[in-house]
Amino acid sequence: MAEIIQERIEDRIPELEQLERIGLFSAKEIKAIIKKASDLEYKIQRRSLFKEDFINYVQYEINLLELIQRRRARIRYSFKKDEIEHSIVHRIHGVFGRASAKWKDDVQLWLSYVVFCKKWGTKAQLSKIFSAMLAIHSNKPALWIMAAKWEMEDRLSSESARHLFLRALRFHPECQKLYQEYFRMELMHAEKLRKEKQEFEKAAMDMGDFDQPEEILRGELARIIYKTSISKIKGAEFHVSILSIAKLFDFAKDLQKEIYDDLQTLHTDDPLTWDYVARQELEMTSNSEEQPTTKQARALELGQREERCCAVYEEAVKTLPTEAMWKCYINFCLERFSKKTSSSFLRGQRLERTMIAFKKAHELKLLSELQYKQWINLLLPQDSREALEVAEAGTELFKDSVTMWQLRLQVLIDSKSPNIAVTFEEAFVHLKPQVCLPLWILWAEWSEGAKSEEDTEAIFKKALLAVTGASSATLKEKYLDWAYRSGGYKKARAVFKSLQESRPFSVDFFRKMMQFEKEQESCKMTYLRDYYERALREFGSTDSDLWMDYIKEELNHPLGRAENCGQIYWRALKMLQGQSAEMFVAKHAMHQAGH
Repeated sequence: MAEIIQERIEDRIPELEQLERIGLFSAKEIKAIIKKASDLEYKIQRRSLFKEDFINYVQYEINLLELIQRRRARIRYSFKKDEIEHSIVHRIHGVFGRASAKWKDDVQLWLSYVVFCKKWGTKAQLSKIFSAMLAIHSNKPALWIMAAKWEMEDRLSSESARHLFLRALRFHPECQKLYQEYFRMELMHAEKLRKEKQEFEKAAMDMGDFDQPEEILRGELARIIYKTSISKIKGAEFHVSILSIAKLFDFAKDLQKEIYDDLQTLHTDDPLTWDYVARQELEMTSNSEEQPTTKQARALELGQREERCCAVYEEAVKTLPTEAMWKCYINFCLERFSKKTSSSFLRGQRLERTMIAFKKAHELKLLSELQYKQWINLLLPQDSREALEVAEAGTELFKDSVTMWQLRLQVLIDSKSPNIAVTFEEAFVHLKPQVCLPLWILWAEWSEGAKSEEDTEAIFKKALLAVTGASSATLKEKYLDWAYRSGGYKKARAVFKSLQESRPFSVDFFRKMMQFEKEQESCKMTYLRDYYERALREFGSTDSDLWMDYIKEELNHPLGRAENCGQIYWRALKMLQGQSAEMFVAKHAMHQAGH
């Protein structure tokens, strides 16, 4: 192995001599390069090979190449590239070749090889790399697309790109992305040929070399791909995606019309078709040659286009009265309403249209839970009474939705209704206890502002009996916070003592009590120790910060005992596990160093 490494280092000598001779590197730097190269060579020549060693080797060589480029630019010397850069690039190819042969399944490694070839101008090599990669990773459509795109855009070889797409489709006959990109590529190719033809005609040159059939220039190949793709892949979504690509090319108007007509014929029962057709009305401008000039005229013209869209949607919901179709209609109305406009007429028109759509869908019971929420949020600034009616209808339909009940209760609270407590009780009848935490918190927060202290405490106590598991930890924090706000430290400590054996807890439950203690004039260290010990009983095996804060408390508190710190430190090492223990040791060392 030593002989191989020595031979490879000797192969570098001509390029290193050139680097020193032309003044890009000093003799000291050349020695450093040889030493580093020897280490890297040893790692990739030994018996047990690691991928990271090959990656490090390549990265070092690329960094060297970039440094050479920067120094060339600085001294403005551009000669001897064959002896220097080309030699390094050739060596990197060799290392990449070995690595990709050994770790064939590593796509990232192949992609790194491709990026290197693109950056350092070795295009001839890249075709072979793509072929080798696709032979192994033929199951990844994205790699086929990447290879075809490179052939088309970098090598300007539409024939090679087409060949790659056809091969890819043999492996993935129903891959939407492949068909979309192949369709796009053929249209791009046709557009390029049309431009070439125009240039020939403009320059009055001999068209003998330009023998492309008219069908190709019209995008006939793209049309064949389109027809093949819709026979393999069903669904309006794919059809619309193909149409969107075709619309990027102005010359393909006939093809666009054919795809549009097929969409309406083949997918009449798909909401996406109607949605697409309706939205096309927005793009259609007025037939009159004069465009509106004033703001009012532009708003009026936009309003007319939106009316035409809604007329299509109205026809759609009659033809296809489904929740999905109404969702498309309502989403369109909400999108238009959210658009900023200085025209109060247009804004009013949009709001009215949205409200009518919501009401019609509600009457047909075709609104989803999300749409009820959107409707209520839209109504709240306008009419709180109607918002409440909609919220009641929503909870009637979605009795097991906590967010629906939450929204209804929020509307009641905002309108200062006398039925709030009754509605809370009604909600708890219909909902599972494990999802009720947001409602209990909302009830307690409302009660704090509207009811007596005793009523609020009664709600917290009822909530703690009803809510179990991890959710109860959050509730205990809220209860403790409220106790401190309403009754001060004495009340908070009483609540803490009543809950201190009721698991589960959160770290914040204990930290809040510690903070309340520290805010008192006569902060008692015995109480703080009790809180820390209780917290560590629950979280001492995972929370390194808790141990560190305990140590700092003993050191900084006027009544703390510094002699306890050593014992706390060793207890922490015993209890903490894995990474938490390492973090604790590092933090403790930093603290001792004065950081």
